Amino acid sequence: MTVGEQKAGFVFTGWHMLAIMVAFFGTVFTVNFTMAYFASSTWSGLVVPNTYVASQEFNDKAAAIRGMLATGIKGKLEVKGQQIHYTLMLPGNRPVVADKVTAHFKRPVGEKQDFFAEFQATDAGHYEATGPVLPGYWIVEVIATRDGKTIMHEANRIAVIGETK
Repeated sequence: MTVGEQKAGFVFTGWHMLAIMVAFFGTVFTVNFTMAYFASSTWSGLVVPNTYVASQEFNDKAAAIRGMLATGIKGKLEVKGQQIHYTLMLPGNRPVVADKVTAHFKRPVGEKQDFFAEFQATDAGHYEATGPVLPGYWIVEVIATRDGKTIMHEANRIAVIGETK
């Protein structure tokens, strides 16, 4: 090599910078949109007044429900048009008699169509209520009490298919 010659090497150009910027921001956008999709498609949508308080009470509520379920008590909810049926049984199809059974029907997102239903006993372990259960998804929280003590507290997500008549 002589004094006037230079060895040809890599030259960083504007095109290289553009490729780096597109790769970086493309990765950021892809990750953000993917996370937003998963968050909106898997979120339960439960609405609570104070999320911090709800998170603090979660373990206590879960332990109480596990204790109730250890007794073997089972509830079954059926919605047929405006009629809402609830059955409360112990193992061996033994009916459970409750003084009061209520259900809180909540939409997964929003509160406009939420309502409470109070059941009337039709037979031992069988309860019935009427209500405007519109088609779609509902989270139904059922609470049964006897002598002022909660004997069943469950929440189920249900889908009401078809038109209410």
